[in-house]
Amino acid sequence: MADLLPDVRFKLAVASAKGGVGKSTVTANLAVALARLGHAVGLMDADIYGPSQQMMMGITEKPYVDKHDHRLLPMQRHGVWVATLGALMDPDRPAVWRGPMLMKAVDQLVAGVRWGKLDFLLVDLPPGTGDVQLTLSQRIALSGAVVVTTPQEVALIDARKGIAMFQQVGVPILGILENMSYHVCAQCGHEETIFKRGGGRAMAERLAVPFLGEVPLDARVVIGGDSGRPIVASDPDSAAARTYASAAEAVARRLDRSKGP
Repeated sequence: MADLLPDVRFKLAVASAKGGVGKSTVTANLAVALARLGHAVGLMDADIYGPSQQMMMGITEKPYVDKHDHRLLPMQRHGVWVATLGALMDPDRPAVWRGPMLMKAVDQLVAGVRWGKLDFLLVDLPPGTGDVQLTLSQRIALSGAVVVTTPQEVALIDARKGIAMFQQVGVPILGILENMSYHVCAQCGHEETIFKRGGGRAMAERLAVPFLGEVPLDARVVIGGDSGRPIVASDPDSAAARTYASAAEAVARRLDRSKGP
């Protein structure tokens, strides 16, 4: 396989297989957490049908296209270089694209962006196990994948399918992150498990893959995503931010060990 991103040390997919579990929020916060650790980090928004990183990372302007080689230049936010088709698309118009157009969009994000030298490139994948996931697995040598789930079984079913897909194409599973794991009452501190709790950890143990932690339900996570300031940047001492930071450290260590000296 030709290496289309030779200056990127690690290419990390963040996937969910099921929509609505907070995959894009996790991707943004993991990227910021890795940047805060001192790494050079890029974020590719490959959720072609529903790109959201332009909002989550606070990008309001159109990207610059170099007139010499016609490549897009990623924009830096919170220490992360970001490229998203959402910055080019009308937010109120759907992307009604068939397979060939999807593949062209993926190629634009991979080869049509001047990513430069990076330690980590995080790829925010769309839900499911379809064309975009398979194309990226074939087009770039993914170093590994983080799978995001919520605790309830309806999400875990799809998460297991996502893990099986990556294993089938030879992409290592770097860990499972359980999102919306529990809620802490702001007044009394009581923890409530709205969507159950522990399903992600149990699945990780059953499948013998790493478990990266439990991210609580926190209104500040939502506010940060809507305002373009991920909670790792806006409130790094919060429980959610600490979980993201711990997960980022674990992923970085695991990839460093796999790469060797």
